[in-house]
Amino acid sequence: MNNRQLFLQHVAQTSDAPLALEIVKAEGMYMWDADGKKYLDLIAGISVCNVGHCHPKVVKAIQDQAQQYMHLLVYGEFVQSPQVSFAKQLTDRLPNQLNCVYFTNSGAEAVEGSMKLAKRFTGRTNIAAFNRSYHGSTQGALSILGDEYWRNAFRPLLPGIQHLEYNSFDSLDQITEHTAAVIAESVQAEGGVNLPNLAWMKALREKCTATGTLLILDEVQCGLGRNGTLWAFEQLGIVPDILILGKALGGGMPLGAFISSKEIMWSLTNTPVLGHITTFGGHPVNCAAGLAGFQALLEEELVPQVKAKEQVFLQHLKHPAIKSVRSLGLMMAIELESFEINKKTIDYCIAHGVVTDWFLFASECMRIAPPLIITEEEIIAACKIICEGLDVVTK
Repeated sequence: MNNRQLFLQHVAQTSDAPLALEIVKAEGMYMWDADGKKYLDLIAGISVCNVGHCHPKVVKAIQDQAQQYMHLLVYGEFVQSPQVSFAKQLTDRLPNQLNCVYFTNSGAEAVEGSMKLAKRFTGRTNIAAFNRSYHGSTQGALSILGDEYWRNAFRPLLPGIQHLEYNSFDSLDQITEHTAAVIAESVQAEGGVNLPNLAWMKALREKCTATGTLLILDEVQCGLGRNGTLWAFEQLGIVPDILILGKALGGGMPLGAFISSKEIMWSLTNTPVLGHITTFGGHPVNCAAGLAGFQALLEEELVPQVKAKEQVFLQHLKHPAIKSVRSLGLMMAIELESFEINKKTIDYCIAHGVVTDWFLFASECMRIAPPLIITEEEIIAACKIICEGLDVVTK
């Protein structure tokens, strides 16, 4: 049996129709399959590879740290320099009240940790989230995920969860003194890049403050420069009580984090002691990789280029079949008439060397979220293939 057959036989599948591309190499903007075919990556492993695949500084950091030490002990007991250095780099570039980092293995685990933290600190049990929101697939994260189609098969889920309408001022009335936390995506990614109303976001912040509710912002997909600022909430005029990061945080390695104030985070240290623990969270090799990726992001000044690159996409994504393009930086959704048209166009793009995808809650939309290193020439070439695919599919 070849690798593709073994993959289908022995690796657990998430759908009955995986792409099943056998990638043997990835570097920068590109991936290569076992036949030597080259693919331009327009989704960065779903917003993971912000500095590109196998950035040389990230690879070196991994190699160097692996030679020093790997796993030592469960999270939090030993002083591990990659964790300390990365936490310092992150908090130096965050508002003063976001000064304490808890590293996890993934974004979903960071969501779980933030929910526990909010309950522990406030002494409350109710959590509010939003329809068409995505926060991960673990039991707690699934409980707050904002789409019944994805939740229903796994009930019963956590009690005390409310689902509100994103950008609805009326929904804010449901946040009360019984609400431990409100968790929102700074930009609703899987909803097809739903942008927040700035006045509503400020009203949400004010309502949380007035009721003693913690505001949690999930920037797992949109953090680390994707939207044109280092943190998307910088463009919203608010600061969360807890910030959730993942995906791009590890520079290509598995890493997540929830970040809050020292005061709030300290509540996990007592009653009970070890209120939140993880074996591999903040793994030293992954933190070393994340730190190197973060430094590359800053040193190569990738974030200030994002808005200009967004405009190049918008200038060249012109086709009668495109109903709209929603974007904030290099997080984009191309809205088409249906999932069928979208899927056929995606298949055309992949066949012609451009990897893209669709959104969980907006299957009629094509996902554009490339590594931030993408060039203007690569953008134009990708847009040309997308438009050619739409020509073929809709003729």
